[in-house]
Amino acid sequence: MSENVAARLASQKCVPCEGGVKPLRPEQVAELLQALPQWRLAEHGKAIERRWQAKDFMAAIGFFQHIAAIAEEQDHHPDLHLTGYRQVRIEIMTHALNGLSENDFILAAKIDQVPIELKK
Repeated sequence: MSENVAARLASQKCVPCEGGVKPLRPEQVAELLQALPQWRLAEHGKAIERRWQAKDFMAAIGFFQHIAAIAEEQDHHPDLHLTGYRQVRIEIMTHALNGLSENDFILAAKIDQVPIELKK
């Protein structure tokens, strides 16, 4: 079932969110995270995050370039973190809500489809 949810999310487009909408409830977040098992709730509970160890610096930067293109297309922008020259972390939240919306999970599902050269 979670594969179907992940595929559905990846096929959707983020919709504009200017506030006035409530963030997802914790049970909704938990259900959507089951469909995207490599993502987890960030420590502060208002975002989801995923980590990778890229093969090298250029692999990490290339990955970020792909993510940037998707983010622009979706008009939903994640926080991108690169430390130690190949440690990649992406954090996604809906800033207008100061929490999570379905858009965050749509973007995460799309990011999951982007290839990255990993450290062997």
